[in-house]
Amino acid sequence: MPQDVDLALVLACGLLLFAVLSVRVSSRTGVPSLLIYLLIGLLIGESGLGIQFEDYQLTKELGLIALAIILAEGGLTTRWSQVRQAAVPAALLSTVGLALNVAVVAGVCMLVLDTSGRTALLLAAAVSSTDAAAVFSVLRRLPLRTRLRSILEAESGLNDAPAIVLITLASSDEWGHTPLWETLGLVGYELLAGLAIGLAIGWVGRASLGRLALPSAGLYPLATVALVMLAYGLAGVAHASGFLAVYVAGVVVGNTRLPHRRAVLGFATSLSLLAELGLFVLLGVLASPPRLLDAVPEAVLVGAAALFLGRPVAVAASTSWFGVPWRHQAFLAWSGLRGAVPIVFATVPVAAGVDGATEVLDVVFVLVVLYTLLQAPTLPSVGRRLGVIEDLEARDLEVEAAPLETVRADLLQVRVRPGSQLHGVYVDELRLPEGAVLSLVVRDGVGAVPSGDFRLQRGDQLLVVATADSRVLAEERLRAVSADGKLARWYGVPRQ
Repeated sequence: MPQDVDLALVLACGLLLFAVLSVRVSSRTGVPSLLIYLLIGLLIGESGLGIQFEDYQLTKELGLIALAIILAEGGLTTRWSQVRQAAVPAALLSTVGLALNVAVVAGVCMLVLDTSGRTALLLAAAVSSTDAAAVFSVLRRLPLRTRLRSILEAESGLNDAPAIVLITLASSDEWGHTPLWETLGLVGYELLAGLAIGLAIGWVGRASLGRLALPSAGLYPLATVALVMLAYGLAGVAHASGFLAVYVAGVVVGNTRLPHRRAVLGFATSLSLLAELGLFVLLGVLASPPRLLDAVPEAVLVGAAALFLGRPVAVAASTSWFGVPWRHQAFLAWSGLRGAVPIVFATVPVAAGVDGATEVLDVVFVLVVLYTLLQAPTLPSVGRRLGVIEDLEARDLEVEAAPLETVRADLLQVRVRPGSQLHGVYVDELRLPEGAVLSLVVRDGVGAVPSGDFRLQRGDQLLVVATADSRVLAEERLRAVSADGKLARWYGVPRQ
């Protein structure tokens, strides 16, 4: 037995190291890392090393938890100051837009493939939800205009909730026996209750995490992630939307005064990558390659209906009211990335024993692979052709805050990145709020106390001391100057 455990540990660690290296290969070759993870699972599975795994119930439970971890990281790293300007169109796109997308794709499936209404709904609902992990990992590497990126990120964090509620209802024994008004009431309850639980846990985090005096800095990341994931568990107990709860809690907590913020977000990102790796490998092991080949024609049809009909209709109906330019709408329609989310959602009816659910899973699996090969590599070129990518956009400014408890102040650490408009700005031109001062600049490893005529350069590391009352204003001012230069408004909003 000990030798078996040691061998399993060796294989797991080797797999993890290989997956980490595959991320580097992915960044150099342009091949999405999720395809590499899926390939690893296929090689381990029945057509590779011969491992037989068909526990759909376990896959569903582990998959939903992994998605919750990914959504928690997405919420923690989402900046509300940018998302709030896109909150309404993103909310409409993730609800009304999702419903329109599902209706269009389900209609095509029923008319062309002659599927039952239930099977068509399951297929459409699974493929209509964009994937948070894919969106967060791919789009955050693209210098998209702020509002466009915010809509995509917020949508991917919000639309999983109504999609999984719809799939769960369609997979239950009550399907076809529950009145429409009762179904709509149940959907409304799950979403509203999930929102309330997420806000409540987020408020607890805002009130407690910044005041905790833990004996070790390494405990703050654990406490933060555990608190956010608590929202998912509580929502499950209350039969509410856990996905909505965990994402909302993450957004609220992530936009508060977090001690050791960089360590917290770094831990959350690593945990999300681990969840993504394990999830895709597990889905690869679960898949049956011989069955997948038979599902290719249906996957192409369903994917085309979702990409060229359902998604454009959903985007136009949800964003046209808010002055979103047609070029941005076109990019929104093309960049509805799919990843692990549709596959995990497709395991729900299989675990429930719904007739034809295995075929739905095979179609969704193939469709995700085709989407990934087609969409992700083309996003940069499509974005440039549509004019939604800026070549020298200032990257999001990272500000690390460390509390100085005894004097009610914070020490902000800022790096002037390539493309940041902080380059060339004199210290006097920063116009930091009262109570905040640039105390030290480290350049090429040498520290200096800057005077008013000291000029910042790319690569500089800045240490800003701010009182507790001025810290938020100081951070907003630094971000505004980084995005728009020294003439940015005091409450500067990055370029759209």
